[in-house]
Amino acid sequence: MFGKKNTKAWNQLESVYKHFKDTQMRDLFASDANRAEKYSLQLENMFVDYSKNRIDDEVMTSLFGLARERGVEEKIQDMFSGKKINKTENRAVLHIALRNRQDTPIYVDGRDVMPQINETLEKIKDFSEKVRLGRFLGYTGKKLTNIVNIGIGGSDLGPFMATEALRPYWAKDIKCYFISNIDGTSCAEVLNNIDPETTLFIVASKTFTTIETLTNAKTCRKWLVDALGEHAVSKHFVALSTNKEEVEKFGINPENMFQFWDFVGGRYSMWSAIGLIIAIAVGYKNFERMLEGANAMDRHFATADLEHNIPVILALIGIWYNNFYDIHRYGVIPYDQYLQYLPAYLQQLDMESNGKTVTLDGKYVDYATGPVLFGGAGTNVQHSFFQLLHQGSEIVPIDFIIPAISHNEIGNHHQILVANVLAQGEALMQGKTEEEAALEMQKAGKSEAEINRLKKFKSFSGNRPSTTIVLRKLDPYTLGMLVAMYEHKVYTQGVIWNINSFDQFGVELGKKLALNILPELEGTAFGVEHDSSTTGLINHIKRIRK
Repeated sequence: MFGKKNTKAWNQLESVYKHFKDTQMRDLFASDANRAEKYSLQLENMFVDYSKNRIDDEVMTSLFGLARERGVEEKIQDMFSGKKINKTENRAVLHIALRNRQDTPIYVDGRDVMPQINETLEKIKDFSEKVRLGRFLGYTGKKLTNIVNIGIGGSDLGPFMATEALRPYWAKDIKCYFISNIDGTSCAEVLNNIDPETTLFIVASKTFTTIETLTNAKTCRKWLVDALGEHAVSKHFVALSTNKEEVEKFGINPENMFQFWDFVGGRYSMWSAIGLIIAIAVGYKNFERMLEGANAMDRHFATADLEHNIPVILALIGIWYNNFYDIHRYGVIPYDQYLQYLPAYLQQLDMESNGKTVTLDGKYVDYATGPVLFGGAGTNVQHSFFQLLHQGSEIVPIDFIIPAISHNEIGNHHQILVANVLAQGEALMQGKTEEEAALEMQKAGKSEAEINRLKKFKSFSGNRPSTTIVLRKLDPYTLGMLVAMYEHKVYTQGVIWNINSFDQFGVELGKKLALNILPELEGTAFGVEHDSSTTGLINHIKRIRK
């Protein structure tokens, strides 16, 4: 059993923390001219500077000791070898196989999974090119230029984030839309903006029974049939599923059903057929480049020693804050408008993976696990929650992400953007003492009385951590690297916390209860017992809707 009190490395870290906790990063930089170089790593076109974190050599050595004690190196190899590391569901975890560009065999239950993966990738290539080149046409013979992805969770967040991130690579005549929310507005807003004759719907549901996805798909089907007739369905709908029977019942040609597998979880699935809309939007070659970028990070994660392993280092720094400083949150701030949906995607990746309180051996944890993640696009969020980051009572470690080269080099916009992200990291680390604030006001000609009144308000505690990730340019390859980096970071933390990062039972209870409540709202069932609040709300809403 793993617990924070019964491991040598954890106890060592608690001892290190006691004498290190009040150390100021200002002092660490002042005493070590090579600090930035020492705590930075480069992998191809990605540069990671983690020097603005509350760490030193002793801290990092102790963290690497924890990783080794928890068997991180062995657990990495377990994933890549196809072992069933998803213990609660008895499944292998092989999103890494989806981007295995070396095509080396990867076995599950003694069977190499690469042939079926390559077959599906070839099918994605063939179909996406047919749509882009106008060889797969709609029912009336028009080219399909409106591509609508209908999914939820991993079948939506991943492809939505990636498609928006790669918008500069879209075909000029293609428009992409996403429907995920069961709220009818999600459907209505898309359907009001597209033409049935030129629309292709991609229905993404492994079982083809997901209530949100199927409800939205049926609404879109009715809209299409009302406009073009029943026979149009097979020309305007394709499925990403494993349930051939239900797909055929819906009216979709089974030849246009794309397979994926139980060894790929939803939040890790955009590399599979779930990424079909990405391939259509940006072209299969660019989709393939995204896979290659992810594979480059996979190979780095699998082969680099812990001391030079980017995902492992980021994971350990997160452990340091979460479990020793009791900082249970972090922010991801991409300074790139195309990456504006990355934080929402990473919320699912991190919080659904590691939001667990039971260990792999069935014990309740006695330590914090997955943190709360939030974020948004800089510089917008500088004017929303950065006040708290700089002067609030809560410490929030930040990952800043910035491409050195913009897709839109307009005037000096990008220079200002870069200046802002670098300034934010410096300001969080340096802060401003009361004496520095007083001197600044003195130089501005403020009176002594005013200086004394305002110096506390204008001071910043500093010593607030951040990591800066510099990309050469946001392209398909770099996006693949970036996303895979966070996937492996999350897995490493799950290993250290001894939890299963690959199930998500926590999302199921609310869905089951919703199925009990729905008939009551529709007036087809009565007498189901709820707490008094839920019963009162059901009755109140029924009265309003009458």
